[in-house]
Amino acid sequence: MAQQDSATRALEEWCAARGIAEPARIVAIHAEPGEPAADDSGVRERLEVGAETRLGYRHVRLACGSVVLSDAHNWYVPDRLTSQMNTTLETTDTPFGRAVSSLGFTRHRLASQRGAAAQCPADTILSHRAVLRRPDGQPISLVIECYTPANLG
Repeated sequence: MAQQDSATRALEEWCAARGIAEPARIVAIHAEPGEPAADDSGVRERLEVGAETRLGYRHVRLACGSVVLSDAHNWYVPDRLTSQMNTTLETTDTPFGRAVSSLGFTRHRLASQRGAAAQCPADTILSHRAVLRRPDGQPISLVIECYTPANLG
């Protein structure tokens, strides 16, 4: 997954190659309503915004069919996205990578480790932390991805 700019695309390819679901389509299952937006040190610095800038936050489980492949925390800068992208993120099960794909973003990995990083469930087998940037270099998202044991099956 680290070789793709979009974790969504990488998970769909993984799902298709293993025949997990037909069609091999990733959906974002939102965490329980009312869950507080986790505060992570360094988010604003990584996104290059000040305290006055509104941040969006999503905690989702990315699933292919009934199989959850990733638990993801995503902080993003709504002002750097289109209004349609923000509406999609707020009201649908569309994964972030698919919702903002027309921006042509690139992924800049900050960390990768076997097992659970902070924010990840205990049974995480691999975790990634990355910043997604628009072609003009502006960061749009900081993501922590926690890959589940279902990826081993």
